[in-house]
Amino acid sequence: MKIGFIVNPIAGMGGRVGLKGTDGPEILEKAIRLGAVPESPKKAKKALEVLIPVKDEIEIYTYPDDMGENEAREMGFNPVVLGERKERYEAKDTEKAAKEMADLGVDLILFAGGDGTARNVYSAIGTSVPVIGIPAGVKIHSGVFANHPKAAGEIALKFIKGEELNITDAEVMDIDEDAFREGIVTAKLYGYMKIPLEPELVQTTKSGGGNVSEEEALLGIADRIIEEMEENPDTFFIIGSGTSTKPIMDALGLPNTLLGIDIVKNKKLVASDVNEKEILDIIDGHKAIIVVTVIGGQGYIFGRGNQQISAEVIKKVGKENIRVIATRNKLQSLKGKPLLVDTGDEEVNKMFNGYIKVITTYYSESLEKVQGL
Repeated sequence: MKIGFIVNPIAGMGGRVGLKGTDGPEILEKAIRLGAVPESPKKAKKALEVLIPVKDEIEIYTYPDDMGENEAREMGFNPVVLGERKERYEAKDTEKAAKEMADLGVDLILFAGGDGTARNVYSAIGTSVPVIGIPAGVKIHSGVFANHPKAAGEIALKFIKGEELNITDAEVMDIDEDAFREGIVTAKLYGYMKIPLEPELVQTTKSGGGNVSEEEALLGIADRIIEEMEENPDTFFIIGSGTSTKPIMDALGLPNTLLGIDIVKNKKLVASDVNEKEILDIIDGHKAIIVVTVIGGQGYIFGRGNQQISAEVIKKVGKENIRVIATRNKLQSLKGKPLLVDTGDEEVNKMFNGYIKVITTYYSESLEKVQGL
């Protein structure tokens, strides 16, 4: 089976530096000046990693360097490299790559990028070849993307193995980046591409969460937290208790204290089932990030089941270094009630009054009201 593999090497670079995308050379240059680094290559490799067991059964067609060749070789594949090597690759190279692959009769195109990349692929091939998008951009409104990078690989694996998947039309959407930077979101439909449909692994057109199942949402959240660990190898991650944080430890292959607190650094377990003093001793003088979930039906993020993460720990870590994770179903179970903080320290409780971002899937966040008790 022939698989096309395209990576947009600049996709997602504008996100961490607050540029809402990287469409256009001026924005790309600004992102680079602000210290942005490529995001899509590592996400593309997460998808390819799933295909390693069938690498001898497929032939991968790709473009040079960071447009796919490097990532494929790093994951142990021996790809057929099309196109010409260039100092910098542009949107038109994505279009050329997709068209060449379609003309060569590939069975599926796996591409890493965002909505702009999806538009480029659509412009080149229309509905002639099924595609799967590996989410790697700042904007992900199109329905052609998997829920998270690993899910893209899982869909491709099912397709390669000949499992029964409906090939269906999915929307190619994009928004005006300039308007987006002014706080205006206007999505436009550009057309449709064919995708192998695996409902729990493919997102719907963005409308506040898509059709992500509970399990896939948690896997996506885990992927996102682990990527932050990879980007911050010297940072201690304080992993809170509960079943929602367990997939993070499972994905790392680490033992998990379901009802306790664990500490991870550089994706390795530092300490299990720690108390407040142990946390303070370990993180003393170092950066730390707290990862906690919401108690379903109650709404507590601190003060119930995770008292080891005390007011003193929170003050040392800082509110800006707290990651709250929860699926949309869990948030909906609160029926509009606010998230709650009860650390026993009135000053720290009040620090949370207002709103906090809750990570709900790999690519989605929800702004939730918080009340300090």
